[in-house]
Amino acid sequence: MQPMLAASLKIGALLAKDGLLSSEQLAKSLEIQKKQYPALPLGKVCVALGYLTSEDLNEVLAKHHRRIPLGEMLVHLDLISMEQLKEVFELQQRERPKRKIGTVMIEKGLIDEPTLIRALYEQSQRNHAGAQHRLGKFEALVVAGRLERDELEAAFKQAQEQHVAVESILMQRYRINKKVLGAALSAFYRCPFEEYDETRIPPREHVQEISPSYLKANFWIPLQVSDDSVTVMIDDPQATSKIQDIRRLFPGKVIERVVGFQDDILKYVNRMYESPQQDRINESLSAILGQLDNQDRAELPETKEEQLVKEDDSAVVRLVNQIIVEAWKQGASDIHIEPGGSDRETRIRFRVDGRCFEYLRVPPAYRRALVSRIKIIAGLDIAERRKPQDGKIKFQQSDRAFELRVATIPTAGPSNEDVVLRLLMVEKPKSLEQLYMTPRNHREFRAMLGKPYGLILCVGPTGAGKTTTLHSALSLINTPERKIWTAEDPVEITQPGLRQVQVQPKIGFNFAAAMRAFLRADPDVIMVGEIRDDETAEVAMEASLTGHLVLSTLHTNSAVETVTRLLEMGIDPFNFADSLLGVMAQRLARTICSDCKEAYHASKEEFEVIAHAFGEAEFSRLGVRYDDQFRLYRGRGCASCRDSGYRGRIGLHELLVVTDKIKQLIHVRASATELREAALFEGMTTLAQDGVLKVLEGWTDYNHVKAVALR
Repeated sequence: MQPMLAASLKIGALLAKDGLLSSEQLAKSLEIQKKQYPALPLGKVCVALGYLTSEDLNEVLAKHHRRIPLGEMLVHLDLISMEQLKEVFELQQRERPKRKIGTVMIEKGLIDEPTLIRALYEQSQRNHAGAQHRLGKFEALVVAGRLERDELEAAFKQAQEQHVAVESILMQRYRINKKVLGAALSAFYRCPFEEYDETRIPPREHVQEISPSYLKANFWIPLQVSDDSVTVMIDDPQATSKIQDIRRLFPGKVIERVVGFQDDILKYVNRMYESPQQDRINESLSAILGQLDNQDRAELPETKEEQLVKEDDSAVVRLVNQIIVEAWKQGASDIHIEPGGSDRETRIRFRVDGRCFEYLRVPPAYRRALVSRIKIIAGLDIAERRKPQDGKIKFQQSDRAFELRVATIPTAGPSNEDVVLRLLMVEKPKSLEQLYMTPRNHREFRAMLGKPYGLILCVGPTGAGKTTTLHSALSLINTPERKIWTAEDPVEITQPGLRQVQVQPKIGFNFAAAMRAFLRADPDVIMVGEIRDDETAEVAMEASLTGHLVLSTLHTNSAVETVTRLLEMGIDPFNFADSLLGVMAQRLARTICSDCKEAYHASKEEFEVIAHAFGEAEFSRLGVRYDDQFRLYRGRGCASCRDSGYRGRIGLHELLVVTDKIKQLIHVRASATELREAALFEGMTTLAQDGVLKVLEGWTDYNHVKAVALR
């Protein structure tokens, strides 16, 4: 306690010198501090006793350049009580080694990470009065230790080069969640931060005279308007010109500002200017289902079914629209409609991040009407219920259009048909950096793409992200100097500069036929959606040997098994060894929700399990040891992830690079085991090892790695 007492006496002397504290008050304050509040600085004790005000204390501290401790700042901001600070201080004093007081408070649930960031930023500004905001609106991230100064500067530079918002770079590259970024903005602009809330409806009547293009260009939106004030969500609350515009549009009203991300502001703007037809699409499900008769009754006569589903304003039509809209909003890849017969409800499930969950149940009497409505808009035969059918739907949502691939399958029960709709989003390609490969995989994969000819394969099960990886690769080499052809089924990702072709197997225009056509069209690079047979494999290999870079996918379990599979298909091993550059096997693992992610001290058993999965000898070379500081990560569960603790997915990669040694093994048709041992010796990490590395980095947990990468 001696150092604290010395500091207290110094502060007391400053207060006495400025005439704010008498000698009697100083003595009493010191006595009370020592007995009751050893964790509190003397100045705060004096404020609590009523000897001076908080404003007086802050003025003296700023005047004499005194450092304000974090605990005192949290109390001053009314974020914790003095009793809570005392409890945390005593707990910290007993720990060996001592942890930072902010860390202890978070673990005890007294504050959260955004609150800590706000307090640390406020502390830094008061401790360095007059200091320049060198790093702008996200300076609090550096102050709080979430980023290094050069990392934040690099993020600003990258955002400028790619013409994207810097918060997108911070979330994708540096794994900083939205709430933490919001806390940094709130601290910098000294106003609340808000995210987009789909349940909140901005007042449309107050923006009828404002152009939507103006709001989109200036990134602000009125969220609430009353008789005397207007609450505005804006990306830069300090932008003088924007604030002046708002004052002119809302004269005489007090402007209350909240800071928000540009993407969230655009969502509100798009929503406010939706057409009446779009309003009907966004109608609540409860309102739609309220119009459906939920009482037990006989099936609708089949002769009236088509007449029912053709009514443009019927509840069934609006229900189908709403199901598709909700699937799009939640990022679902598939919609599953599963009728249960005439006596059980029809279940509707969404697949998000590779996992299905129940979204809705529809009264059994409407199962045929629901399926028939989907058939009509997909151009299918509503009278045919005995055999599978497939088609497509084009759907418009806000300012974005997308397609759905429809498949109907007859199931057990009278006239039961399941329907599966796959949402085909036309996305922009991700950059290679966004795939989060290990440094070795990233380096070697880029080196392959730099070769003028050869064969690169991306393998894994359906839904493993193979097409996404290949399009990321193409985006890297997509330059005006290269002619790139792609044959896909279907075309899901588009990018300018590629000549993309949709194959049509029903008319004989398959992948092999497309490749032969490409070879007559002067290509530099060819991407084939999938090698499904030996004919396509032969054409791909021949194209790679005649001076073309060929990329394709294959359904195999691992990189080395891909080599043996193609050899078993009868491909010449010498030509194959010369053409193959490398094989990327991959899986997708669920990532921990960034909004509710927390670190915890893992048990010794958990440590040993992941060490064994990685390979104990190889794991020891990573330098990771089990001690009191060893941390893994998990999701608590929140509204953003539907209380699952997981949101989003990340790729696990296994990259086999074809070296001279691997070529020799291919020449002699070596087994998968021999190929695997040689590849591991030359630096390859397996899917399981890559997964363990991402567990240690906090992206996911071992249970999900085990589920997708271990056999």
